[in-house]
Formats: sequence, C-alpha cells, structure tokens
Amino acid sequence: MDLRLPGPRWLRRPRRALAAAAAVVVLAGAGTWSAVASDDVPAVHRADRVVAVGDGVRIDTSYFTAGPDGRRPAVLLGHGFGGSKDDVRQQAEDLARDGYAVLTWSARGFGESTGKIGLNDPEGEVADVSRLIDWLAQRPEVELDEDGDPRVGMAGGSYGGAIALLTAGHDDRVDAIAPAITYFDLADALFPGGVFKKLWAGIFVNSGGGCANFEPALCRMYERVAESGVPDTEARELLEERSPSAVADRIDVPTLLVQGQSDSLFPLGQADAAAKAIRANGAPVDIDWIAGGHDGGDLESDRVQQRVGAWFDRYLKGDESADTGPAFRVTRTGGVDSTDGQALLRGASADTYPGLASGGRSFPLTGREQSFANPAGANPPAVSALPGLGGSGGLAQLSSLGVGVSLDFPGQYARFESAPVARDLRITGSPTVTVHVASTSEDAVLFGKVYDVGPDGRQQVLPSQLVAPVRVEDAASGKDVTLTLPAVDHEVQQGHRLRLVLASTDLGYASPAAPATYTVSLKSDLTVPTAPGVDTAAAPLPAWVVWLPAAGAAVAVLLLLTGRRRTTAPAPDPELAGVPLQITGLSKRYARSSDRYAVRDLSFRVERGQVLGLLGPNGAGKTTTLRMLMGLIGPDGGEIRVFGHAIRPGAPVLSRVGAFVEGAGFLPHLSGRENLELYWKATGRPAEDAHLDEALEIAGLGDALARAVRTYSQGMRQRLAIAQAMLGLPDLLILDEPTNGLDPPQIREMREVMIRYAAAGRTVIVSSHLLSEVEQSCTHLVVMDRGQLVQAGPVHEIVGSGDTLLVGTDTPVDEPVAEKIAALPGVASAVRTDEGLLVRLDTDGSAPRLVAELVRLEVPVASVGPHRRLEDAFLTLIGGSA
Repeated sequence: MDLRLPGPRWLRRPRRALAAAAAVVVLAGAGTWSAVASDDVPAVHRADRVVAVGDGVRIDTSYFTAGPDGRRPAVLLGHGFGGSKDDVRQQAEDLARDGYAVLTWSARGFGESTGKIGLNDPEGEVADVSRLIDWLAQRPEVELDEDGDPRVGMAGGSYGGAIALLTAGHDDRVDAIAPAITYFDLADALFPGGVFKKLWAGIFVNSGGGCANFEPALCRMYERVAESGVPDTEARELLEERSPSAVADRIDVPTLLVQGQSDSLFPLGQADAAAKAIRANGAPVDIDWIAGGHDGGDLESDRVQQRVGAWFDRYLKGDESADTGPAFRVTRTGGVDSTDGQALLRGASADTYPGLASGGRSFPLTGREQSFANPAGANPPAVSALPGLGGSGGLAQLSSLGVGVSLDFPGQYARFESAPVARDLRITGSPTVTVHVASTSEDAVLFGKVYDVGPDGRQQVLPSQLVAPVRVEDAASGKDVTLTLPAVDHEVQQGHRLRLVLASTDLGYASPAAPATYTVSLKSDLTVPTAPGVDTAAAPLPAWVVWLPAAGAAVAVLLLLTGRRRTTAPAPDPELAGVPLQITGLSKRYARSSDRYAVRDLSFRVERGQVLGLLGPNGAGKTTTLRMLMGLIGPDGGEIRVFGHAIRPGAPVLSRVGAFVEGAGFLPHLSGRENLELYWKATGRPAEDAHLDEALEIAGLGDALARAVRTYSQGMRQRLAIAQAMLGLPDLLILDEPTNGLDPPQIREMREVMIRYAAAGRTVIVSSHLLSEVEQSCTHLVVMDRGQLVQAGPVHEIVGSGDTLLVGTDTPVDEPVAEKIAALPGVASAVRTDEGLLVRLDTDGSAPRLVAELVRLEVPVASVGPHRRLEDAFLTLIGGSA
C-alpha cells in the first residue's frame, strides 16, 4: 500500500533514471552476519556483494535488513572521502532495525571498490548509484512505487552527502535525502572568491591515495592549479559539472541539510545555496547547523541520526506524526560545564529559514586608508583555520569558547574597528562591507575576517576560524569591492568591538608569490545579520565535545574528512596497561585488490625504555603500519593496543603518542620557542601540560630557541620538529625518517636525542633507511618484508646471529685468490675488504674448516672472527627484496 498522499511533484514523479544505468551484475556474495543486542532488538542480517557496473569497475556493497518479512523503504548510505562502506555500518544497522532495507557501498577508488576517483562524476559514481537503485528494485524486501522504482532515500556526510544531492538530481527514483557537511558547488568550495584553497585541496588528493588514483582529467587539473596557484576557467568548469549545483533545477525531493559551523572546507554558505535552489523547486527543506564540521567540534552524531531517521519516517514511510524538527535549527555554545570541562550546547530554532542576511544592522567602522604588503612568496602567511590541527574539538570550537588562536602579521593587513557594542549582539549569517582596493600589481588577493575584540583590545576571537578570500582583478587602477564575509553564528558581548581585518595572506590558501603593496579604504559600514526570528531554547542541552585533541595533526584531518561515526572501542586490557605497544594479527589490504596486502598478520610487542627500529625495503608495509598505529587508517584485521587501549581514530589514548612524520612546517619569522608555543596553543590543551622546557632540553637546541626559524639549519629544524612531537612528553614517540637531509654531525645529534628520550622510561619507534644509524641508536628491531614480519628481537641478537666471518690478513688478498675461496665447499661467498676478507658460510661450512683451507691456499691469515653488520643481517633476512 502506498502511504503517500497525492500532492506536489516530489510526491509522485515520473521516472527519469540516469541514462547510463544498466543491468546490475552481482559478481560475488558473502554470507550473512547477525547481531542481537537484546531480546527486544531484532537481529540485523548483512550480505556483502561485489557488483560490476561496467568498464571493469567493481563496487563493494553491504545490504542490511532486520525484523519480519515484508516490503519496506530502502536507504542508501554514502561514506566520507577517504573512507569506505565500513564507516557507516553502525548507522546502517540502526536504520535496518528501524524498518528500512539499507545498502552501503564503497565509492570508486575506496575500500574494496575499483576504478578511478571521479569526485562524484555523473558518468562514474552517480551512475554507479543508479545501478544500485536498479538492484534494490529487484529485492523482494524493498517497497516499490512502481515497477523498477523502489521507495528509496539517501544520506551521508561530506562526499557521501554530495552523492545524495547529485543522485536526487539525476535519478527521479530518489524520494528523500539527508546530506550532511557537504558541498553544493565544489568549484566554489575549493576556489572561493577565485582563490585556491590549497591546504584542503592537497588533503583531498593525499587522502585519496595520490593524484594517480584520480581520473586523469582531475589529476591534471589539480597539478596545474597547485603549480600556478590560480584556478582557471577549465578547472572551475570541471568541478562545477560534478557538483549538485549543476542539477539544481532537478533536485525536488524533501531535503534535510545538516551543515557544520566548524568547517572551513564546506562552510554554511554551501547549505544556504542548496536550500534556496531546492526550495525553489517546491520541495520541503529543513536546515540544521551543527556545532562540528571538517575542522572539529561536536558532530552531534546521535541527535543528527535521530533527526535523519524521523525525516525518512515521514517522507519514506509516510508517517505524518514523525517529528522532523524545526525548519531551521542552530546549535549554540552556552559556556563550559565546571564539573567536567565539557562545552554546554543548546539549540536555537525558527519556523522558517532566515537565510544569511536576515535582520541586518549597520555598524560604522573607523580607520584611515591603509597600505600593507603582500610579502614575497606570500610568506609568512597569516593563520586562521588549520586543517588537521583542530583536534576532535577543533579550533573553531575553541573560538566559540572564547579562545583566540588566529594570527596576523604586522605590515600584512589593514584593520578597521567599530565602537563598543551597546548590548549583546548575536551574529547569525554573513556580514558584508564595501571597501576600495588598489594594488601595485594587476591582481590583488585579500582575506576578509571579522574579529570579536574584548574590552582590553587585546583578546580577540575569530568566530569559527573562518575567512573570506577574494581575488580583485585589474586592481592597479583601484576598484570598489563588496565583501561577503563568512557565515557564522556568534555572540558578541556588550562592550566588545567588531574588528574588520583585510589580510594579504592565509595559510590555507594560495596567494600571489610576487611582492605587492595593497591599499584599502572603507566605502560603507559593516552590515551584520542578526536573524531576529531565531529563538534559543530556555534550557541547555548537554553535548560531549572533546576539545582536548586526541592525537596530532594528521589524526584529526582524516577523522573529519571521512566523517566517520564515533564508535565504542573494545574495553582496555588491564594486563597490557604498562605495555606501550602490542600489535596482534594486523592486516591491511590494498584499496583496489581483495587479495593483495600492504600488511598481513603482523604481530610484535614493544616495551618501555626501548628504541625500536622498524626496517624493511620500499613497499614492506612500514608506513602503512605507522599510519594504523597513529589512528590515521583502520586495519582490515587484527588490532593495535597502546597501553592496553585499542587504537581507533580519535582514541583518547593517542594523547600519549607523539609523532614526527615527514618533517613539520614552521612559521619562519617566529622563533623556535614561539612556534612551539603557537602549536601547543592550537591543540587547546593547558600550557602547563606541554612540558615545553623538558622537551627542549632533550632536543638540545640551546640558545637557538630565541632565534627566528628562518635562520635554522636543516638539522636544527629537524630537532625543533622532534621537540614539537615531544610536547606533552608522550609515552610513545614515533619518528619516521627523522634523519632525512641531515649531515653526519647532525645525524649523531639526532641519535643522542632519541637515546635520551627513551632513557627516562619512555619508548621510541623509529623508521629509517640508514641501517648504520639504526644499529647504533636502537635497542630492538622489527624487520618487515612484503607486509609480513621477518624477524623481531634485540639488535645484538639479530646482528650477532649471522654466519659471516671477517678474516684479517697481513697483506691484501688478490682477486683470483678470493674467487678460489668463494668456490670452497661450505663457503657461500667471499668479498675482499680493506681488512682482508668477508666470508659468508653456508649450512655446511664451519670456521675451523675454513681456516684449514685458507692455510692450504697460503692466505696470510692474521685473525678470524665473527662479523656481521646490521646491513648484512638485513640483506640476509629480506633476500632480494631490497
């Protein structure tokens, strides 16, 4: 029975399936998995299948059902960029228990699915989803609106949210969607105001496995724009055609838009544009601004999932009693709970969506015409949002709590200021201002931002850590420019001022490399939207906001990019509470192959006070192992426990882990100490927890700490980076190639740093290709080859267990004699050295027998003893892999 009532077009639409859709071929299926939470909760049945979608591409899927037989609506759940279908498994199980048939899948290039990443290409990823809808239409459990047309909704975060919007525009069989923290126009998101968002673009490419894993046209576009720093027309068109905005006039289904306030990647304006377009098509649209986003904060997963469930109950099941919530809701921070240090969140709502310009109030600004520099190379850059350094709390979340973490450099910005506000002011939307811009160059790139400045004039907070970039073309002759500043929801307290800053640089964006001078003057007041129809709830709603970062930079980047749902980790193992690291049966497959492993069945243990060397040839799986250890990626099998706690992205125990991976970026004109203090401040942790002086003493930088980093040698930069990893004195320190680019004296200093750090009872894991250094600095070794463990143990045991003898001779041995010795029975090889001969015995050889043969050949033997360097042992263990 069709529960939907006759009405608007979105209730009964003619089928307009994507033309590229074709018959679905199921290549493989795998069993059924069941889970029963209690007697009252139905078992969830899962079936895994690999689906061929054409051109040799295979899509890995999971299908979830629960409860009694009978037809029900279906839901497609998409995952975040860099993730896989496994990231949304818990949500899929919950929806299945609520009476839906749920299909999850790994998009092209992720998880076990094959194909190149197309950034939701209509002829790639979008066509794949239409084929999955074809498959759902054939399932006996799925409710049909008509033959071949299943009742289906779509939800997902970030990348998965965009595919929901796109599919709704390309395939009329989609009946309702609930996209979260996603984009409407990808070109606008990555090239806002004509400026290249270089840090986030680079993170996209890296989390996708590198440029070669993308469609060739996308790879060429990225390399071209990354090199020039300027997005061109072809680049914009390529991203626009893969954006929901390209099919804006065809998205006409009930839509719940969940967007993050802590999000410099896809800010609130993306949801605003989507809402306007979909509402213009006559479909219901609700908007929810959550406290989190790609920069951190609280993703409010449980509340959002409940609202998504209610949305589907109403528009898929036809349950008109389902409470889908207000037309507009925004989460606001109401201070900090003094009992547990957690942020207090409360909801504000309105019966209609106010947009980003409702209730505008004008604030006159003071400030003369000002000139400032765009420095050569756009360096040093100002700091606003720091992708990857926000932690699971996020810099934007810290700014909402009144902690300022932005940075502007004198001489690189203009500043205009309001009078103190007479009463508390709530900004909800995008402030605007018109300025006159002139430049000594043809084009100027400016970054506009509005600070909340305290009464003392020194404390300033950048709401949500957001800036608005704008490229002003033909600026040499001067031009009036109206700036639309970032959309925020922020309260300015009585007595505070609004400060408009126009900066020439920003860390997250590409600025012109050529030096220039910009001149800016005011042409209007600052207009601030107040959304007067939005009312805050009377009582605060508590929410768990983890604003102590769980791990370093990269952990937070991929946790937020993939939009992975926080899950409950296995219970700690008390017997391992004192063990820094235990890896058991660890496995990780390559993304595009089900039978090739980057790491396979790896097990080893590390104790306190050890300096462990992780060795192996290229492709051995070392980097993959370290990434799993730091929580950057999840294993396909086995587990990692640090001090008894299982590692998951964002696991609290990762706060006891410090990591140095491929160097660190520093602001060159700040001193070493100032760089470290800024980094620690960005984590949001108390200053006294940094143990800055102890870390610096171990690193041994001395008086250099007071000097600008630009004066540092490579060795000093490396030691400063190690000191940064040591902040907080983590119990487990991970160093990946810490001696790269160092000369021999600097390498020796780095060796002493590692030894000193472990001497205090902490543990160091170092991955290095310099075997002689590993031999001198490490106490233990783990040798890997082709993803598997070859040998583990103390260095002296691995080095000393060899079968190589050093034969000292009074005079050099001629090559013909060395060849005769190599041909002797029991001898595997003989190599001339400066000391004499290096002889390796085979299984039949022995030292006494060798000495007898040497005497027979009249070799002037002076000494014979065991000799095996780590290099010899390493090459013996891995054979020809190196």
